[in-house]
Amino acid sequence: KHPLPSLCWVLVAEENVDFRIHVENQTRARDDVSRKQLRLYQLYSRTSGKHIQVLGRRISARGEDGDKYAQLLVETDTFGSQVRIKGKETEFYLCMNRKGKLVGKPDGTSKECVFIEKVLENNYTALMSAKYSGWYVGFTKKGRPRKGPKTRENQQDVHFMKRYPKGQAELQKPFKYTTVTKRSRRIRPTHPG
Repeated sequence: KHPLPSLCWVLVAEENVDFRIHVENQTRARDDVSRKQLRLYQLYSRTSGKHIQVLGRRISARGEDGDKYAQLLVETDTFGSQVRIKGKETEFYLCMNRKGKLVGKPDGTSKECVFIEKVLENNYTALMSAKYSGWYVGFTKKGRPRKGPKTRENQQDVHFMKRYPKGQAELQKPFKYTTVTKRSRRIRPTHPG
């Protein structure tokens, strides 16, 4: 018997561990190589039934669809899923201070203004603070911000759905996956038998 197969297995196992650590480290670090991506959308709150608004220093989840304060510029600038969220109208960033309070800041360079986007099993998105692990962006039924320490990933209060503002969907068309329908049509036989 050759000892090589067991040796390969050990290398692969070690590599997996290292890779996970690597991904975690890369997700934490800012990456200036990746192109910054900017997307415009609204974040619909599952509890308030309205959209997150950046009203300058004040944050709420009471925005109607298409409301100018509910239009958010979401900037992705790291390897992984870290984002900065800026109100298009006010140009203030959504941030979480050390007390876990959601606040708007004119400068989004601080780590308090970076969130990790998590897509949950129910297809909702949760936003966890990159600085305060385990603290999430969350709102009450009345659209008031919840403090980070009082939030958990499985609470409806922290579940959001990304939606394009009214009239913006047409601009985003290149992102629709039309190729899938074309491919499935081609596979179907033209006439049975």
